[in-house]
Amino acid sequence: MKVTIRRSTETGLSIYVPKKDLEEPIVEAEHETLWGGWIKIANGWVLDLPHMASDTQLPITISARKRGGEG
Repeated sequence: MKVTIRRSTETGLSIYVPKKDLEEPIVEAEHETLWGGWIKIANGWVLDLPHMASDTQLPITISARKRGGEG
């Protein structure tokens, strides 16, 4: 699914899923740099992110894969 990750002043990093009209803060990440691992968002979803350079500029729209259940 396509998602947009951005840096927010009030929540740190957040993710927006346009298809679901959902915006949630990122609460946990497998890697400090985000890329190439999983992230957990506030609603409980766990998403796998693609490998990218650690200095990738935000905001960015990428393809992510939801673990378990529907996407």
